[in-house]
Amino acid sequence: MTLGSIQRPQLADEVTERLREAIVSGQWPLQERIPPEPELMAQLGVSRGTLREGVKALAHAGMLEVRRGDGTYVRAASEIHGAARKAYREHEDEDVLQVRFALDTKAARLAARLANDGDIAAMHAMLAKRREAWAAEDLEQWIAADWDFHLKVAESSGNRLLHELYGSFGDVFHGTKMAQRLRNGFDGCLEAGHEALVAAIAARDEDAAVATVNANLNYCMSWMPQAGE
Repeated sequence: MTLGSIQRPQLADEVTERLREAIVSGQWPLQERIPPEPELMAQLGVSRGTLREGVKALAHAGMLEVRRGDGTYVRAASEIHGAARKAYREHEDEDVLQVRFALDTKAARLAARLANDGDIAAMHAMLAKRREAWAAEDLEQWIAADWDFHLKVAESSGNRLLHELYGSFGDVFHGTKMAQRLRNGFDGCLEAGHEALVAAIAARDEDAAVATVNANLNYCMSWMPQAGE
């Protein structure tokens, strides 16, 4: 029995998958340029046209960005992350924050049901770093610690898909654009949705966990710039 030759569409799909694996595995880091076309063509044993089909597919998914005259850069580690980046560009911040209400409240409810002692200890440690960064007026570290905390709550939900969806919005929820909008008077150590959330999770109180998350997000919503500002 002989094997038939691989048809072009199948070969393009295989090339796309090989490129995706290089991104997901971290072989090609985020924000870095991928190897030039001649090098990839030689590695994969494919034509320029077939390689470009694979690159085009991942660029459409938001994982790659092709810069004419400069090269191709990694922009997201998965299709979900790529879609989130597109959402950030195509929708208002208020719309994105409203989506966060759904994700945060569900994550909080599940974490109150499933988080273990190790999860809770990790949350406390992250909040301590958050308080220290705010006191030191280190906005970059405050953003990182705050995001790590919320991502840990999502992880503690026990729902891997929810965790991945939540993680995909990292640049949206805590990116530079949002950081620039913190105005004088904003409370960077608000207990609602943070210390109060951990207390509710530790007490296995799902309703209290949801209530404190809503209080935090409503506070954040109130600080968003209004139209014309």
